[in-house]
Amino acid sequence: MDDQYHSVDADQTDEEHIDSHETQPNHSAHEPGGVANLSRRGLLGAVGLASAATAVGMAIPFGRNLRDGWVPAALAEDVPGMNGKDGLKVLNNRPLNAETIAHMLDDPITPTARHFIRNNGIPPEDVDADSWTLTIDGLVDKPLKLTIADLKKQFEVVEYALQVECGGNGRSAFDPPARGNQWSTGAIACAKWKGVRLADVLKAAGVKSNAVYTAHVSADTHLSGKEGKLAISRGVPIDKAMDPHNLIAFEQNGGPLHPMNGAPLRLVVPGWPGSCSQKWLTRIYLRDKVHDGPKMTGKAYRVPAYPVAPGQKVPNSDFEIIESMPVKSLITRPKTQIDTKDKTIEIGGHAWAGDRKVKTMHVSIDFGKTWQEATLDEPVNPFAWQNWKTEVTFPQAGYYEVWARATDDKGDMQPFAIAWNPKGYLNNSMHRIAVRVSA
Repeated sequence: MDDQYHSVDADQTDEEHIDSHETQPNHSAHEPGGVANLSRRGLLGAVGLASAATAVGMAIPFGRNLRDGWVPAALAEDVPGMNGKDGLKVLNNRPLNAETIAHMLDDPITPTARHFIRNNGIPPEDVDADSWTLTIDGLVDKPLKLTIADLKKQFEVVEYALQVECGGNGRSAFDPPARGNQWSTGAIACAKWKGVRLADVLKAAGVKSNAVYTAHVSADTHLSGKEGKLAISRGVPIDKAMDPHNLIAFEQNGGPLHPMNGAPLRLVVPGWPGSCSQKWLTRIYLRDKVHDGPKMTGKAYRVPAYPVAPGQKVPNSDFEIIESMPVKSLITRPKTQIDTKDKTIEIGGHAWAGDRKVKTMHVSIDFGKTWQEATLDEPVNPFAWQNWKTEVTFPQAGYYEVWARATDDKGDMQPFAIAWNPKGYLNNSMHRIAVRVSA
C-alpha cells in the first residue's frame, strides 16, 4: 500500500456537505419547475388543461398530448448575470458556484467569461505561473517535480475543445429535492484547452504495474481554514487517466486560465464529472487502490447501484462512483422563453455523451407525440460537444414547447424525466423551451 495519503475527516467525505454556508434547495414559484401555489407534482395534474392555458396566457394546441407531472417551461424566469462572468447566475457564494444561462452558451466554443464556476473550497491567492510546480509521485518509477515551463519544454503541447460538466448539473429538477447546489442546465461548457497530455507526463514518471488509480491535489483550501485539510481530492482509474485527450492545461481559449477556472494549472478530464478535472493542480500521485480522498467516498459523486424510490435511504456501501456522464443536449437558440409572430423559427444548441458520441438529435413541438430529426455536426475532436440545428413550424397561434432529445452511439436516449437519486446527480432529462406564437 502507498503512504502518500493522510486520513480524511468525516465531514469531508460527502460531495455536497451541508454547512451554514451552503445553498439550500429553494423551490420558489418562479424557478425552473416551480409553479405558484402548487406542489412540484406538476401543473397539469393539479389544475387541468384549461387552467394550464390560462397560466401560460394562451391556447395550447397540442395540449391533448400532455402528461401528468408537466410544468410549463414558460414559468421559468431569466436570471441576471454576475460581475466578472458574462451571463452567470450565482448559486452559492462560499464556496463560489455559478452557472451559465442556457442561451448564453450558444457559441460553438464556450467563451472564458461564460464558463461555469464550480468551487469546493477557497481558491488560492498566489497563482504565479512562473513559480508554480506540479509533483508526480506515488507508485511511479521516477518522481517528477515540474514547473509550467518544464511541461511546455519537455512534452508535446496540444489544444482540444473539451466538454466539462458538473455531475450535479440539473439537480434543481429533482423531486423530492436533493441537497446541494441547485444547478439547472448551465453547469456545462466546451472551451478550448491547451496543455500537455496527462498520459505523457505519467509515462515519463513510469507507472508501476500495481498502480490502479490517480489521486489529485490542489492549492485551494478547505472552507474551515484548517491547516492541511483538503477541500477536494479526486482521482480516476489508470485506464481513464491514460486517455490521450486528458490534459494538464495551462491555457483556456488562447489565453491564461481564468482564476475561477483553475489558473495557473488544472486537469481537464472530459466526459466524466467535472470534479475529476481538478483545478489549481499541485500534485498527482498514483495509488494501488481506489482513491479515498475528500469527495471520493460516501455518497460523493456516486449514485445507487439499483433504482430507488424518491426519498429512500440508501446505505453508503450501495453507491457506485460516477464515471462517464450520460447523453444530454441543450437548446441555446432561441432563449428559454420567446414571443414571436413567426410560424417557423430556427432551433439550435449542443449535445454530448460523456465517453461516447451523440448519434442523432431530435426535437418535438407537440409534447413528444412526434419528433423531427435535427442536423447534427461531428465533434471537432473527441470529447467536444456536437452542435445541432433545425427549423420548426408551428401550425397555429398558441403556446408551444420545443423539446430536445439526443441519442448516443450505443442507443441510449434522453428521457422526459430521470429517476430520482439521493444526491441529485446525472439529470439528463430533455431540455425544453417555451414559445408563444401570436396571430
